[in-house]
Amino acid sequence: MEDKITAMIPARLGSKRISRKNIRYMDQKPLIQYPIDLALDSGLFAEVWVNTESEELGRLVQTMGACFHRRPAEFAGDHATNREFMYEFVKKHDCDYVVMMNTTSPLLRESTVKKFIEFIRANDYDTVVSVTAQKEETFFRDKPLNFSLEEKVNSQLLEPTEAIVWALTAWKTKTFIRLQEEGKNPVFGGSLAKFVIPKDEACDLDTEEDWRIAEGILESRKTNREKRYVQL
Repeated sequence: MEDKITAMIPARLGSKRISRKNIRYMDQKPLIQYPIDLALDSGLFAEVWVNTESEELGRLVQTMGACFHRRPAEFAGDHATNREFMYEFVKKHDCDYVVMMNTTSPLLRESTVKKFIEFIRANDYDTVVSVTAQKEETFFRDKPLNFSLEEKVNSQLLEPTEAIVWALTAWKTKTFIRLQEEGKNPVFGGSLAKFVIPKDEACDLDTEEDWRIAEGILESRKTNREKRYVQL
């Protein structure tokens, strides 16, 4: 029997860095609608839930086709973590995996979500996080991570660094619950895998600058421009 995979979209009505971002229009539709449409149109999920503390937002997402999970007020503040609100969610919803799809990643394509779900089904990981792989000379605390100061190599020969982007995250629910109840961090728990997503899908909306970049990429996707070159 195939595993039951549920999509969960966390969406507080209040937000500090980008004011009321989840109900703000990006291009032709509100931000909250991007992951809802993506999850529903993909046909890959048994259920699609929006996890929010707001009754008003809950009513809105139901008109878009999603289910409304009322998040308790104590998990709706600035200091609430996905460890806390995810545990509260999975205790109330029977499924084998939960895939968290963030509204802050509106550039995801359906083909990437499909490959992500195929990866989950083909393997048996407890946690799968989405990452970007960067072949760039990278420092951390003034020390080179993936290159040597003693020589210069072409960037394509570098070992890539990987950054978690939280666009897509999957957790095996039984493992998540067990680790949380044992007092261990389930967010990176159990057997962990990284799933690389394309750079142009990996935006994370934290600032107005991020918003403008995402809108620019969405606009660029509307037209299939031909490649043009200077005549030599």
